[in-house]
Amino acid sequence: MMKFTKNLLFIIPFRFGLIGGLIGSLAIMVLFYLGRHPFLIPVIFDFRIVIYAMFIFITLKVLRDNYLNGSLLFWQGMTGSYVFLVTAALTGALSTFCLAIAQNGFLTGYIGAKQQQMTDFKKEFIDELGAAMYQQQLSKLADTTAFDLAIDYFLKSLVIGLFLTIIISVILRKQKQTQ
Repeated sequence: MMKFTKNLLFIIPFRFGLIGGLIGSLAIMVLFYLGRHPFLIPVIFDFRIVIYAMFIFITLKVLRDNYLNGSLLFWQGMTGSYVFLVTAALTGALSTFCLAIAQNGFLTGYIGAKQQQMTDFKKEFIDELGAAMYQQQLSKLADTTAFDLAIDYFLKSLVIGLFLTIIISVILRKQKQTQ
């Protein structure tokens, strides 16, 4: 029974992670083709917050209610959530990489818009980063690659998911009452 439970903590979240990653990939493409580059949206408005919260909740609820006899321990919630999160983040990062390679405007549009943003808000960037760091970031921006965007997507997904994982795992944690 324990081996079966451990496998479920990987299989079910993996499936939901693929679905969540594909929806995230679709969101990237839709935003790009609508003229709003997805990498220029502030993190607090990021579409992944909603997608990941919804799918982590569904994943853990399905695990708890359908496979773990109504009991979900915190470590099981964290494990299932991270399997989902890494799968969705890798799927999104891979599609970002492929889109940046296949659609030249994706990468060049990002670089141009980010340079414009850094120029328009130069004072704010210098206040936040310092003049030397600002100049370094601005000069390195032209060397951005498709791989850089994919890594950025993956790492931001992990950061966004970290907080969601903890919160949802605590909310859905449920143990059977001992008598």
